[in-house]
Amino acid sequence: MRKVCVITGTRAEYGIMSRLMRLIDNDSELQLQIIATNMHLSPEFGLTYKEIENDGFRIDKKVEMLLSSDTQGGTVKSMGLELIGLADALDELRPDIIVILGDRYEMLCAAEAALIYRIPVAHLYGGEITEGAYDDAIRHAITKLSHLHFTSTEEYRRRVIQMGEMPERVKYVGALGVDNIVNEEVMPVAELEKSLGFCLGEKFMIVTFHPVTMENATAGEQCGYLLDALQKYTDEYRIVFTLPNSDTDGRVIVTLIQDFVKRNAGSCIAVPSLGRKRYYAALKYAAAVIGNSSSGLVEAPSFHIPTLNIGDRQKGRTRGASVVDVKATKQDIARGLEKVLSSEMKSVALTCGNPYYRPDTLNSIFEVLKSCRLDGLINKSFYNIEQ
Repeated sequence: MRKVCVITGTRAEYGIMSRLMRLIDNDSELQLQIIATNMHLSPEFGLTYKEIENDGFRIDKKVEMLLSSDTQGGTVKSMGLELIGLADALDELRPDIIVILGDRYEMLCAAEAALIYRIPVAHLYGGEITEGAYDDAIRHAITKLSHLHFTSTEEYRRRVIQMGEMPERVKYVGALGVDNIVNEEVMPVAELEKSLGFCLGEKFMIVTFHPVTMENATAGEQCGYLLDALQKYTDEYRIVFTLPNSDTDGRVIVTLIQDFVKRNAGSCIAVPSLGRKRYYAALKYAAAVIGNSSSGLVEAPSFHIPTLNIGDRQKGRTRGASVVDVKATKQDIARGLEKVLSSEMKSVALTCGNPYYRPDTLNSIFEVLKSCRLDGLINKSFYNIEQ
């Protein structure tokens, strides 16, 4: 049996890959292996490995890495811990191929470890641009450490090839998260409210704000501007905050949000992790998505709701007409909120498409993972684009 090892470190990327993992697990010719690391194992971030287990999966290895620090040094030390743990995990599991998604530092460690163990890596989603975060450089580094590439747009496919990857190994499949939305039943709003223990009222917005890691200590200031602008809407809207990932300076944002929620008890709630099902339900019923998460650009358009994208974290990423971009200043965020909550933007979002949608994304990825030849896959040649 082909051993396909999925490495996951965050709630978001597990939610995107869970249906793919189910297909692998249910196939008689494949053996699913799961390594859970980083935020999945942290009480601070909701111990989301339990969500994986509650979905019926068996986690083969848990690799500890998260330190109680969001400094640059703490992040680098966490990466060192992960590499040590991955050595033990790969020694025992010996997978035939590793599947990783995204651009976070724990996935860079996974790709580095696989390189030394001579295990081919299938990477979702290379070729994208996010100039405001160090994730941008990490994503491109993972591309060069990987052997199969699945991209969410044709533009991104061309960019991966431009980086020297062989065209036959680069597959334009669309965004798996968007495919999940099309093919998954969304829970009723009453069930969502019961799960949250929070009344969403007639109108609510989802807010997710992450540090802009290529900027120096701007997290607190920018988040403060956002919270100041949101204060105006706490009487008319309920606000659901999803807390940031384990990035440098992330705890600054967490503290500010938690203080804001305390001051606005009854109209706001903050959750470490909604999980896939609750998050999709929240998107379905929300008035808008606010912040700087990639989900506002990739997934929210499929629910036909507008997104306010703040600052440079997602700079360079493809976006549709339902996304409003603003600078991370108090005045621009305030103006952006007015626009994104307007009837005009609601109409735009209702009619525009999603640039990340492509039919049959899930099966396109699965069939490649199942049927591709692994012999010689670890060997790569640099593909030169003809001038």
